Amino acid sequence: MMKGNFIKYTAAVSLLFFVSCLSSPAQQVYPANWWTGMKNSSLQLMIYQQGIGTRIPMYKLPATGSKIADGIILKGVHHVENPNYVFIDIVIEKTAKPGFRKLQFGPAATGVTINYELKARRPGNGTAFAQGVTSSDLVYLLMPDRFSNGDPSNDRIPGMRDQSLNRDSIYDRHGGDFQGIINHLDYLKDLGVSTLWMTPVIENDMPNRTEHGYAFTNHYAIDKRLGGPAMYEKLSNELHARGMKLIQDAVYNHVGSYHFTVLDPPMADWLHQWPSFTQTSYKDQVLFDPYSSAVDRKKVSDGWFVQQMPDLNQNNPYVANYLIQHAIWSVESFGVDGWRIDTYVYNDLAFMNRCNKALLNEYPKLTMFGETWVHGVPNQSYFCENNYTIPFKSNLQATTDFQLLFYGIQPALNEDFGWTEGVNKLYTTTAQDFLYKNPMREVIFLDNHDLPRFYSVIKEDMAKYKMAIAWLMTFRGIPQLYYGDEIIMTGFTNPDGLVRLDFKGGWPEDQQNKFTAAGRTEKENEAFNYLKNFARFRKNSSAIKTGRLMQFVPNDGVYVYFRYDNNQTVMCVMNTNEESKTIQMDRFAELIRDNTKALDVATGTVFPLESTLTVGGRYLQVMELTK
Repeated sequence: MMKGNFIKYTAAVSLLFFVSCLSSPAQQVYPANWWTGMKNSSLQLMIYQQGIGTRIPMYKLPATGSKIADGIILKGVHHVENPNYVFIDIVIEKTAKPGFRKLQFGPAATGVTINYELKARRPGNGTAFAQGVTSSDLVYLLMPDRFSNGDPSNDRIPGMRDQSLNRDSIYDRHGGDFQGIINHLDYLKDLGVSTLWMTPVIENDMPNRTEHGYAFTNHYAIDKRLGGPAMYEKLSNELHARGMKLIQDAVYNHVGSYHFTVLDPPMADWLHQWPSFTQTSYKDQVLFDPYSSAVDRKKVSDGWFVQQMPDLNQNNPYVANYLIQHAIWSVESFGVDGWRIDTYVYNDLAFMNRCNKALLNEYPKLTMFGETWVHGVPNQSYFCENNYTIPFKSNLQATTDFQLLFYGIQPALNEDFGWTEGVNKLYTTTAQDFLYKNPMREVIFLDNHDLPRFYSVIKEDMAKYKMAIAWLMTFRGIPQLYYGDEIIMTGFTNPDGLVRLDFKGGWPEDQQNKFTAAGRTEKENEAFNYLKNFARFRKNSSAIKTGRLMQFVPNDGVYVYFRYDNNQTVMCVMNTNEESKTIQMDRFAELIRDNTKALDVATGTVFPLESTLTVGGRYLQVMELTK
């Protein structure tokens, strides 16, 4: 793209840009507000209004370094290619007090006046909230539109492009919202959940497929169909009142094609531009391949995720500031504890390091994990804190552990045992944890909103389901459930809407209520109670939450691992065979030590430890060892 040419998009986006120019937007300021007492006192305001650049003439601006309002110093004003935008750099003095400020640029009659609010920070100044998510937590991922409808009045919002409301369609909106989630927080807490992660809650004013939320159209607006900012803050407060935490789903890589900065771009390089639509190659290997070409690296990072999601140019300093400030604004506004970062691989990684650092500077306990749908532990570990000595070092704390899913628990349960097959893949994948700086921060899971439902993957086999749940609740890392795992919801991803069905009982008209034992089938209650039992055990187990892992080489389809610390020893024996297997216990003497009894966590049975142990077929026996 030639620097002097204005941005060209696909034909559809070009038409949207033309239409947007027919109207005159009211003055918008981003970030929408800020706070006194932040560690970083610098802020860049993006002002958006028709022709605002011509109304703030450079020669009539206050001098750089002058105080333009109580507690606010002007650092610089930037006019850009599009006269509908001006970027203003300010410094908020340490002595500034909360309140509104009138920022005047140009003559009173023809210039621009900005009424800007500085708020008082949340109590604790970034330490009493933003607590982070750790291996002591149990995360529950849900899609707000598909979980529960607590307020039918916001199902459709006049003026928004997607007016669909049809629960019979897997692509239309269904009406779930924050109030519906609040109504069922006690259900989640009773299940053993400590942390809520929702797919994105930011305004997604696209014409269709808005149920997932990953195509933002205004970063500083919480989607009104979910309840808006007041209800989002209420949800955060309700979680924290129960001792629970909140993870926000962040999307830095792209926006929706109806985002205002796409319809009316600030400058030619706000987005990554190509002569024609170019999709990312999804080939993460080129980012660390010592033999990769520049053209391949550019395509994976700068290519668009899909045509409806334009790719942001994070090398543009204005884009970078806009995204970083929004991340900080979200944490401070809503008391977010953790940050899940979508499509991490396809971001500019140097930018991500800068963004992660900016968040941690303000919120030292905040935790972040990135979606890294890649193949291989070396690939995955490259994108988070690792033990490599290489030119690029990521400061991301952890990733979503697709490796332990695809090359761990799935083959362990679905493949026959062999030298490298079956449960040996779980062992081998885990053995590569030496690549991570802290593998206990990795987020382990069985499925999510982009994957087939796990119960379908294992062909609705309850024995395998129980093995998987027992593994998820006892292995290293942070366990994550996907809504409906506890009631063995099914579905494959062709199309993806089949794994994003409603949680029955979340709508007043539902004939069944899966939130209650009475509304669940016998098999669903069996699954629910099994998971709940293990979640309860995990909650009270220091060895599992913060202890160490020791694994033994699988033998004859049986895999043994221990979770242990100075106070507790938990022995886990996974028999992947159809038939029972008997193991010799002296092989595990270094961790059994002088313990003489075992509590079977699943059954509550206490039995003496003997020289052998027989474990039933397709069963993961979890035992707390005692003297």
